[in-house]
Amino acid sequence: MAIEKVGVYRKWLEPVPKKKGKPIPKSEWPKRRRHCWIVRWYGTNWKKYGKLFKTRKEAEKNALDLQNRVNLGRADKPQNITLQEFRLEHEQVMRDQVAYSTLYDQLRALRFFENFIGGSVLLSKIKPRHAEAFIAHRLSTVPSVSTVNKDIRTLRSIFNLAIEPRGYLREGQNPFAKIRERKTTENEIRYVEIEEYLALMDKAKNLWWRGLLSTAYGSGLRRNEILNLTWKNIDFENQLITVVAKKASNNLLECDPKSRRNRVVPMSDESAQLLADLQLKAKEGFPYIFISPQRLKRIRERQKIGTWNPRSQIINNFNRDFQVLRIKASVDECVIHDLRRSAITNWAKKLPIQVVQQLAGHADISTTRKYYLAVRSEDLVSANSFLNEILAKVKTN
Repeated sequence: MAIEKVGVYRKWLEPVPKKKGKPIPKSEWPKRRRHCWIVRWYGTNWKKYGKLFKTRKEAEKNALDLQNRVNLGRADKPQNITLQEFRLEHEQVMRDQVAYSTLYDQLRALRFFENFIGGSVLLSKIKPRHAEAFIAHRLSTVPSVSTVNKDIRTLRSIFNLAIEPRGYLREGQNPFAKIRERKTTENEIRYVEIEEYLALMDKAKNLWWRGLLSTAYGSGLRRNEILNLTWKNIDFENQLITVVAKKASNNLLECDPKSRRNRVVPMSDESAQLLADLQLKAKEGFPYIFISPQRLKRIRERQKIGTWNPRSQIINNFNRDFQVLRIKASVDECVIHDLRRSAITNWAKKLPIQVVQQLAGHADISTTRKYYLAVRSEDLVSANSFLNEILAKVKTN
């Protein structure tokens, strides 16, 4: 931003006129000497900046706007930086500010855009037409419209950071700001009926799987939240589970809840009993419930040689094994996350939506409404019965 007050001055465009061979008095200059108006200020880099205007009114209006931007720290001329330089800087700056998965998605979208437009292009030269062309290219190469819409949202947020706080673009220069997401039919929310859940539990002869399925369906935890649970997170007396961030140590892996918020969720009698059974078989002093000592040792080895990152699978072949179990139970296509969605839908039957949001660990209540509240089969039956009652009353009258 500027370090001195923004000023408005006359800029003379010709030498001082003469009268009878002598320069006219200074008091007559404004009327008889051609001029324009200039807005001047110094930046924090000690460079002098200026902008010309035909009238004083225009100059004063610009100076007022500039002074407001000075007060907000946005008056310096944006620095030149290439798209590639910006991506590398973004990776370094955001490493500890957002979750690993979020940063991974951001860098992925930036690389796609960089490969399309070129890494040497200046950030300030990227226009909305370039963004539109990139999205058209993505739509022609990516089968999922939802994936492209995610790219739009991700790049829009990243270029907003290029405006504030980094100052590489001026306000209104985000090339993705007005790029609209493409319309798409939303996927149906998969609700796992209680009968399906019981079928899964019946075929899960392994106590480990029974405990995990019960925790997912009864407490609505995400997969990694379940896998990172330790015995300290379990309150058997009050039947509560605490989801908290964990710092890396000799016996613990670093773990952050997705929403970066700690929370407490209930667990059922069934879950409490299954976890108690697991605790009886657990190695004394070992912290984890669902991660074995052998698996933790293997993860540590991979961390030492640099082949482990937060996106690595905590449990090998987890999704494959769940699908094998699902097929044995004759349950229609679903994933482990559908158990969480079903738990949240079940809560919504009895609890206020803001309570459901807190239990689910959603930062935005719209996420709870949009992606997790499924229409159950009994809801359809209830709606149909209600319509029949209305029709019957009308016919009777």
